[in-house]
Amino acid sequence: MQTWSRPDIPTVPGQSSPLRLYDTADREIREVDVPEEGPLGLYVCGITPYDSTHLGHAATYLAFDLINRQLLDNGVSVRYAQNVTDVDDPLFERAERDNVDWRELGDSQVEKFRGDMAALRVLPPDFFVGATEVVDEIVEIVGELLDKGAAYVVDDDEYPDVYASREATARFGYVSNYSDSEMAEIFPERGGDPDRPGKRDPLDALIWRAHRDGEPAWDSPFGPGRPGWHIECAAIAANRLGVPFAINGGGSDLAFPHHEYSAAHAEAARGVERMAGHYVHAGMISLDGTKMSKSLGNLVFVKDLTDDGHEPDAIRASVYDSHYRGDRDWSAEILTVAERRLARWRAAAGQGGSDERARAVVAELRERLADDLDSPGALRALDTWADEILPTGAEAGPARAEAAPLSELPASSRLVAAATEALLGIRLGR
Repeated sequence: MQTWSRPDIPTVPGQSSPLRLYDTADREIREVDVPEEGPLGLYVCGITPYDSTHLGHAATYLAFDLINRQLLDNGVSVRYAQNVTDVDDPLFERAERDNVDWRELGDSQVEKFRGDMAALRVLPPDFFVGATEVVDEIVEIVGELLDKGAAYVVDDDEYPDVYASREATARFGYVSNYSDSEMAEIFPERGGDPDRPGKRDPLDALIWRAHRDGEPAWDSPFGPGRPGWHIECAAIAANRLGVPFAINGGGSDLAFPHHEYSAAHAEAARGVERMAGHYVHAGMISLDGTKMSKSLGNLVFVKDLTDDGHEPDAIRASVYDSHYRGDRDWSAEILTVAERRLARWRAAAGQGGSDERARAVVAELRERLADDLDSPGALRALDTWADEILPTGAEAGPARAEAAPLSELPASSRLVAAATEALLGIRLGR
């Protein structure tokens, strides 16, 4: 699939800080392992394209954009892959509801997603891959699992689905750290089918769905059908990044079952102990105290915000005002605060300050973000810098303020502006 345009990233002088991230599997914050040779592999699970990008989606991709930017600031070459689940039940259901072709619906929503990511200045992946583009790769890895006895075909003449055995890897469950009872409870809530007749274990995961009437199908050695969800990411990641790779990520609701099974499939097929060095998960976003969900109809769409005149820089600042790992609330008031905050930073940038203080601010930004993406701490560092420059009690001016041309800013402010844009993706100048 075509990706979106890559924003320019300023070069920031000074010493970068090695990135430390919380790993869900090991339940600790530790430094990201950078390979001695070759690029660092980053895989982030993408969208199922049946609706526009809401703020919950955006918050996840903005969190991983911070990771990408910190690695680049450290001089690390990043190979970034992201999938699009463009063949799945939710897509079919929405297409049927709206009386449109599922392919047309998927294509239109992917295009909207690209536009939202470009507007937010999210660094694009090197590989932006739809499941329908790599069915041959998925068929290959399903075959590998069958050949190794890690998968089996259910005894069903009508629908001979293929399942991966949860016992195929000795460490199944290490990604999420869920108990068997927790897995059993969550599995059916997140797309699992524990009651499917013919399965050897209720928690075995579907990797190839035999053809049903009204569904698309592709040929395979095990009969016509379509890919399961988890095997899609296992194939795309393994074939573009190799396994093991450095970071696998997405929203916290993907830790189980999706990341658990994707890891198990890749590990069993390729004979490695662990798919990723870090499993990183972003928290969920609520609206005025209630979790955003399509069923509740309380979604805030990125396109609606930008169409209403809210700057992408302010949207980024509103998301970064709380830590990426926590479940957090969002409201119109939070965006208003972020806009006033941004206006104050820009007012301070117009006045300048000492070069020494600017270097200290840049160092603090790097230190905060390197510490498991402490974006609230990074924003507070900018607040302190602005408070030191602007007169006591001075207002920033309007609630929203345009960024001045970088060439018109004092030299010290240009340094802070470059760091803020490179590390946070927020522009103080243009």
